Amino acid sequence: MGAIDGENFINRLNGLNSEIWFDGEKVEGLISEHSAFKGLIHTKASLYDLQHDPKIKNEMTFKSPISGEAIGLSYLQPKTKEDLIKRRKMFEHWAKQTFGIMGRSPDYLNTVLMSFASSASFLEGKEKCFPNNLLALYEMAREKDLSFTHTFISPQVNRSQIYFENSKDEPITAKVIDENEEGIVIKGARLLATQGGLTDEVLVFSVARFLFKVDEAFAFSIPSNTKGLKFICRDTLIGGESSFNHPLSSRYEEMDSIVVFDNVLVPWDRVFYYNNVEVAEDFITQSSFHPFAKHQVLTRQIEKTKFILGIAELLIETINISEFQHIQEKMSEIIIGLETMKALLEKSENDATLDEWGYMRPDIVPLKVASNIFPKIYPRFSEIVQILGASGMISLPTEKAFHSIIRTELDQYLQGATKTAEERVKIFRLAWDLTMSSFGTRQTQYERFFYGDPVRLSSDLYKSYPKNDYVKTVRNFLDSKTKD
Repeated sequence: MGAIDGENFINRLNGLNSEIWFDGEKVEGLISEHSAFKGLIHTKASLYDLQHDPKIKNEMTFKSPISGEAIGLSYLQPKTKEDLIKRRKMFEHWAKQTFGIMGRSPDYLNTVLMSFASSASFLEGKEKCFPNNLLALYEMAREKDLSFTHTFISPQVNRSQIYFENSKDEPITAKVIDENEEGIVIKGARLLATQGGLTDEVLVFSVARFLFKVDEAFAFSIPSNTKGLKFICRDTLIGGESSFNHPLSSRYEEMDSIVVFDNVLVPWDRVFYYNNVEVAEDFITQSSFHPFAKHQVLTRQIEKTKFILGIAELLIETINISEFQHIQEKMSEIIIGLETMKALLEKSENDATLDEWGYMRPDIVPLKVASNIFPKIYPRFSEIVQILGASGMISLPTEKAFHSIIRTELDQYLQGATKTAEERVKIFRLAWDLTMSSFGTRQTQYERFFYGDPVRLSSDLYKSYPKNDYVKTVRNFLDSKTKD
């Protein structure tokens, strides 16, 4: 099959008939036409169409080692630094198409699966581990251009360090409750599957945490329409279908969902590992997951920062506030953030090295630094846009108002220094939708916690950063004799 286009993606998604619940009702009919999902689905379709754009097809795809067909470049296992740059250029095309707003564009999970497959040898010889299943899924996904969501967070029942779920009760956290000749049986729930039910597959894996129970330590992937699998959606953040009134949420709202496993049978050939706490704790950290995933994420976040900078400058031009030094200072904050992130991305590629399995990993240190920086600067960038817009972010009429008899008044009283009233309102509504609407505040929270607790990210950076050479330099200085 090879790289799919948008029509293939939509048709395949409509044919799944996954069990999705929205606003207390089971979703029926074509999922691509449901008001809560159609904006996102058609936006994703436009990404798949880029794989067949003759101008950039060679930058979006590579030749399948099996069929010779063009397949998605985000599945490429890099062997050289040039391969890394090819991957990054492909990320840029999709990120520019969505202005970095879509955190779960298909290349993210494609990259995750590729990283797992590239590290599958780690599982060899370990108890209850099946590396060949992981490699087989990667190959199938690559050749069929499958789409994925993933879930790895347990429900927030009690986050204290000493909480144990009562094993006599019905499970809350998804766990293995049985195994038989067909596979393992999962019951319970996982959280925050972004685009849950809106992809071909759901990738489920455990990540290290303070307390790990053996029956919660697993990794597998199953089709989204698997029997007993249910996706319960949060409320929609789409303000409306008008791209004038809601320019971002109408296109890029990525639904989040709770994933419920009601005695779900996971076939043995879909299980990567299970009931192995040590592997569940070590695979994520020792595999190439973090280097490759962070490389994709940082590329997207750079495009998002460029978009914010463009919005901010348009606000400044529209109401003519560029001469104020405090405005210049705030814009410099965004510029410094952008250039810092770009430098860290470039350094991660320049300092890339072959891992023990022969794949070229971006250097993790600059990527860890970036993943500590962005959760802090993104909320600040959002605040800067709000400050630049001031009260103009509040008094914003709708598209319908500009097609009514009050158009004359709007044209008179809402014009900008360099823009007509309609142009000014469009710009300000865009800024509002990114930073102040329910969609915009979700964006801020999403980026703030993209890789988890920011304090833990800082702790991990400190503990993993190579400090010994610097300490040695100081010790040598202290031990040296003073020269006359």
